[in-house]
Amino acid sequence: MAEKLSAVKGMNDILPAAVPRTEKLPDSARWQWFEAAVRTVLGRYGYQYLLTPIVEPTALFVRGLGEVTDIVEKEMYSFTDSMNGDRLTLRPEATAGIVRAMIEHNALYNGPLRVWTQGPMFRHERPQKGRYRQFHQLDVEALGFAGPDVDAEMILVARALWRELGLVEGEHVRLEINSLGQPDERRAHRAALIAYFEQNLDVLDEEARRRLHSNPLRILDSKNPAMQALIEAAPKLMDFLGEASLAHFDAVRATLDAVGLAYRVNPRLVRGMDYYNLTVFEWVTDQLGSQGTVCGGGRYDGLIAQLGGKPAPAVGFGLGIERLLLLAHELNLPMPSAAPDAYAVVPPGTPLAPVIATLEALRGQGVRVVQHAGGADGPGSMKSQFKKADASGARYALVFGESELANGEVTVKSLRDGQGAQTLRRIDAAAEWAASLSA
Repeated sequence: MAEKLSAVKGMNDILPAAVPRTEKLPDSARWQWFEAAVRTVLGRYGYQYLLTPIVEPTALFVRGLGEVTDIVEKEMYSFTDSMNGDRLTLRPEATAGIVRAMIEHNALYNGPLRVWTQGPMFRHERPQKGRYRQFHQLDVEALGFAGPDVDAEMILVARALWRELGLVEGEHVRLEINSLGQPDERRAHRAALIAYFEQNLDVLDEEARRRLHSNPLRILDSKNPAMQALIEAAPKLMDFLGEASLAHFDAVRATLDAVGLAYRVNPRLVRGMDYYNLTVFEWVTDQLGSQGTVCGGGRYDGLIAQLGGKPAPAVGFGLGIERLLLLAHELNLPMPSAAPDAYAVVPPGTPLAPVIATLEALRGQGVRVVQHAGGADGPGSMKSQFKKADASGARYALVFGESELANGEVTVKSLRDGQGAQTLRRIDAAAEWAASLSA
């Protein structure tokens, strides 16, 4: 017998709910529920869908994310193309690829764009609850817009998505915001941070010492309990911001206040990529243990020029789909049923042509109906078929008995509300009673 093969560790199959699993992973019905909510919400805000390749030049992420970020240093899946020697990488995030596409296709020539995408990303890290080596991300970007109103819009898009899904802001998820200012302001803050941490080297762990001169802002994001008092007393970036940066941040806050969205200003919020400036934000939860960030993003006005394009402002966010669906599962959020509206029960020996013709007429009217299919020995007993009809979650069974078919009829039997109640329907009038099956 051939060797049994398994998926790569940390890269998961998304299966129908009916398939037993050992890991607590979202099933495909909940996945589709999320995708439908995304399309609805982003359509309301005028965001357009786009797709970029999963594989990109390695240089795109080195230049875009920063050489001393954890992603570039330790987490990327990179390889050499055996055909031409190009250095390629499975995308670890979506923003850099979107910006590359905007530059390559001169997409901002006619003005700013609002776009979104979703798909698999790859990072080589230790798999754990809510964190996988292949994970899926929703990415929303507004390119060419400079004003704080679009920063606020980006946050409100996320809030609208929470509401569409049934999440309550402030209870299930909460908003944290900060401003990273502009590069010259960060440079002044960086110098102050380095000087401060150099005076406290004995408290820094090995990772913090390694980052001290390459990326000291990331030390502020450390979760090491022994360093928290030191970090709390470190120089605050907000104290280095100039008038324009503070005005931008104040305008974002004023908009959030105007729509009644509560938030916390978190001066230690720095995000993981080097390309951010001005507004940054995260939506966090207490429901998932250490994996508390559900969604994060901010403004990145320098990235387009950094990747070779004509300078243009931009702002966006990324959302981990598996982590969000895990949160939805933990909270037992209601979702539309994936069950069919009806299940066709076909007694042994029944001619299938009129059955299939009726089911096709119903499907043409939008009814979700499953046809019982038998094997070489026929469709099976009526008892076993009704058992499968009930297990399918369908609200109705359509029984195509011999006497019914002889009269051009089908029995519609309730499997849920008013269980057992049944009526006869004319087969040639399926379009007229279809709506009652899916109501």
